[in-house]
This record gives sequence, C-alpha cells and structure tokens, in this order.
Amino acid sequence: MPSPAPDMQPKTPLAEMHGRRIRLMLWISSALLVLLGGLWGVYFSLKHDWIIVGLDIFMVGLGLASAALTHYKHTRAAFFLMFASLLVLLIGLALVFDVPSPDAPRSVHNFLLVLAVASLMVLRDEPAVLRFSTTGACLAVFVMLASTQFGVAPSYVLPDSVRVGGTWFNNIGAAVGVYALIHVMMADVEEISSLEADLRKSLDRDDFYLVYQPQVTSSGQVIGAEALIRWLHPKLGVVPPGEFIPLAERTGVIVPLGMWVLERACEQLAIWAQNPHTAKLTLSVNVSALQFRQAGFLTDTKILVSETGVDPSRLKLELTESALVKDMDDIVHKMDALKSVGIGFSLDDFGTGYSSLNYLKRLPLDQLKIDQSFVRDVLTVPSDASIARMVISLGKSMGFTVIAEGVETQGQREFLMQNGCHIFQGYLFSKPLQITQFDAYVAERTVA
Repeated sequence: MPSPAPDMQPKTPLAEMHGRRIRLMLWISSALLVLLGGLWGVYFSLKHDWIIVGLDIFMVGLGLASAALTHYKHTRAAFFLMFASLLVLLIGLALVFDVPSPDAPRSVHNFLLVLAVASLMVLRDEPAVLRFSTTGACLAVFVMLASTQFGVAPSYVLPDSVRVGGTWFNNIGAAVGVYALIHVMMADVEEISSLEADLRKSLDRDDFYLVYQPQVTSSGQVIGAEALIRWLHPKLGVVPPGEFIPLAERTGVIVPLGMWVLERACEQLAIWAQNPHTAKLTLSVNVSALQFRQAGFLTDTKILVSETGVDPSRLKLELTESALVKDMDDIVHKMDALKSVGIGFSLDDFGTGYSSLNYLKRLPLDQLKIDQSFVRDVLTVPSDASIARMVISLGKSMGFTVIAEGVETQGQREFLMQNGCHIFQGYLFSKPLQITQFDAYVAERTVA
C-alpha cells in the first residue's frame, strides 16, 4: 500500500463536495432573486405599482445579501436568511396578490415545494428536528394555500391579464426548481452509495492504514499511543474518519473493519516488543458498540492476542458510553473475560453520553478519558472546567488512571496538571503520526 504523507488532505471529500453543491444552489438562488426582482421591478415601475416595486427591491436586496454570505462561505447563515425571508414573502404574496380567481389560480405557493426540498438538502447533516421542522413548515403552509381560496383583499389588485402569464411562469419555475434540487440530492445519495461500496472493497484492497497519536506524561515521557484508522481512497484521497466511520457503522462494515484495526494493532505491539525504546508502550484501540456486541468478539480477540504473542497488558480497548447502553451483563462478562487475560479497558468520551455511576462501578475499567469537548474550553467555560475536575476526582477515587484528549495549549495542560491529571494526548504534543514517524518521536524523547 502506498504511504501517504501524514498531513495529506482529501482531494474531494464527500462533505466538501456536498458543500460545493449547497453553495452552487445558493449562488443560483441569489442570482434568480436579483434577476427576477430587477425585471419585475422595472415592469411594475413602468406601471407605477410602487408597492410591488418595493417587494421587488426587497427580493434584489435579499439576493445580494445571500450572495455575499455565500461568497464568504457562511452558507448556513445564507440559507436561513433566504429561507425565513422567502417563507414570509411567499405567504404574503399568496394571501395578498395571488388570491385565486376563475381565470388565474393561485401559483406562487408552489415555490414552497422548492423551499421544502432545499431544506432537506441543505440541512442534511443538521439535527433531524431542525431538518424536518423546516421542511414540515413549508409543506403545511403549501397544503393550506393549495386547499383554500383564502386571501386578503388589497386596495390594489393585479389584473388577470398579468396573473395568467404569471401563473404559467410560477408553475414552470417551481417545477424546474424541484427537478433540479432532486437531481442534486440524487447525486449526493449516489456518492454515499458509491462510498459504501468502496468501503467494502477497500478492506480487500488494503486501502486502510493506521496512524498513532502519542500519549504523554507531564514529564514528557511517551507511555503509549492511540491507534487511529485512516482510509486512502483510490480516487478521493484520504477520506476523513468523520465521513467513513458513520457509514461503516450504518452498514455493519465496522465489524470487519474493527477487527482489521485490532489485528494491525497487535502486529504493531509485537514489533514494538522487540525494541527497548517501544517495548513498554501501550496501544489503545477503539472498539465500536456493534463490534463489541458480536458473539464471536471475545473468542476472536483472545485468539488474536495468543497468535500474535503480544503482551496483553500492552493492549487497551477503548469503549464509548454508547457501547454500554444495552445488555450490561453481557458487556461486563466480556470485559471480565478479557481482563482476566490481561487486556485493559478505557472509557472514551466520558461525560458526553449516558454517564452513570451505577454502571461505572460495575465495569472493570483501567482508565477514563476526559473528552476533548471539555478540554477545549476548560479555561473559558466554568461548566467544562467543573466537569474536567469531576472526571479527574472520580477516576482517582475509583482507582482509574485519567487521560485528557485534545490538549492543544500549554494553558490547558497546566490546568489539568493542577487538578491532578498527568497523562495527555493532543496536538500540543503531536498530531497522529505514521509508524516510522511515531517510532522516531519515541526514540527522540527516550534519548533525551
């Protein structure tokens, strides 16, 4: 397998491709608002319909503001500005200037369908409540306007000669808009499906590799590392774990992928055992909830440790709190069985999920990890500082070692040390390294 540079970035990561589509959609929408607002503004100014000219000027301003936000890649702000403004504008137009008549049915409300589809696409990675509430609001208003003839009688009424042509224009525009957005959404779906298929093939092609992030004491001694998986896609380059790990979990590929990581980690421990600089290092491996719950996980892990001949006390399995939600008795049984052969356990992301002292006291843990979300703001957010102190105190009282991940500044390190945490992992010490660089990093500090 080729050996990519450690700081190699994805050429076309899935999230960036999706982001480009969102920005393109916003650019097109902004341009259409400016164009339509400008043309209709000129048309109605010639007829001295100044109220409608004011609405057209608002459309132009909205388009320019959205374009400016999109230019500076504030796509979320651009979308919500456009969404809220257009929702109010379309409702107002439908109730005041687009009241159905025998010759000209209501049509401006059809653009709510475009807005609904756009919401699904733009908010793809947002919480489901936000995504479906915005879409649902558009559809609810659409159904109400499409099913009634309700409207407000204004002092000025657009003549049907204008509204008939406008009905054709609105319906064609809405249909084209829905078609275009569905086409873009299908492209997103096809990319994800393609990535899922590539994920399965990549295990056979050996497209994955491990990097190692050092775990360091307050005195600067390297005592271990966390093994982190990376995917070198043949076309996309290095795909970020945040993109392929959720896919692997959703498709079940995380089970063979997790075992592959465990195998490589044991092989690396066996190599380290032959070098006095690395023989005493521990290696932490993340184990997903799905993988840990597999019936054969316990047996397969024992066999792997036996066949590779590694010192099991040098292997540490990291579990997240989500792995502990179901079937606690089975979890404790497996942990006890692996603990009996010397394998250690670390609880990752502690405090971010289902923290409970009731389950914590039942688990044969060796280590608690202070999540990086707390470490990041430990100097500026009092609640995060309190949580970090609590985890350190709790770990000590229960006989666990405590490690802080995501340590990036000297101030964070000093805060943690002052409160009793003396093992760290983060960019202050080193980013994840390829194995040759990690070995050099350890040797350098051993000599020193």
